[in-house]
Amino acid sequence: MLADQASHTVDAFHRGRFYLLQPAAKGHRSGVDAMILASVVQNEFSGRVADLGAGAGAAGLAVLARCERASAVLIERSGFMAAFARESLALPENAAFSGRSEVIEADVTLTGKARNAAGLADNSFDFAIMNPPFNLPTDRSTPDPVKAEAHVMTQGMMEQWIRTAAAIVRPGGAIGIIARPTSITELLDALKGRFGGLVIVPVQPRPQEAAIRIVIKGTRGSRAGLTLSPALIMHHETGNGFTERADAINNGLTSLF
Repeated sequence: MLADQASHTVDAFHRGRFYLLQPAAKGHRSGVDAMILASVVQNEFSGRVADLGAGAGAAGLAVLARCERASAVLIERSGFMAAFARESLALPENAAFSGRSEVIEADVTLTGKARNAAGLADNSFDFAIMNPPFNLPTDRSTPDPVKAEAHVMTQGMMEQWIRTAAAIVRPGGAIGIIARPTSITELLDALKGRFGGLVIVPVQPRPQEAAIRIVIKGTRGSRAGLTLSPALIMHHETGNGFTERADAINNGLTSLF
């Protein structure tokens, strides 16, 4: 167990269907983005999902809470955050997932034999989901090195993450990504020739505001064209309440697609 009990919180997600042990003042804390990412996986999914850059495991566990026949592998480079993922899986409240989940401490950008040796074998997953770092190095940086590693995008990182996803997802399997709209060109370039049938969903804070996130879903090896779907609107024109659709997604009651 983590020695410093004051260093973390235990947070309920999906109205108490799973819990996450997260750092209180250091490292990355998950929230709505992770729930939106998990919702890319269809309701009836019963395969094996790779949560790339899993942090404490929010998105992967959200998939398991909604898809009762799915299994998940939480893949995290940071030993600090991987420890939180392991502790999250060990929580009594998450006992239902113990036989359907595991943590692999590995760098998503590994290639070839090193990637396979880390436990990320070729064609071994049915779905890969990712919330890759999306802050530019020139953005205002955090003094927390663990959080910076989770948030700051280095040169070529999108290409490296999607290359790994294309290697570990079987032909016909899927990818789900949540990112900032400014990443769309780099993402589409990296996905080209690897994943097709792309569906893009803008995520808008309110109906009258520009998108602050995009969600992309694709199928490995598909030659189908790109579709731009209606936006996911998080809040009404005024007030802080979620829209009905956003509330259902945030609480694991439905999938995005």
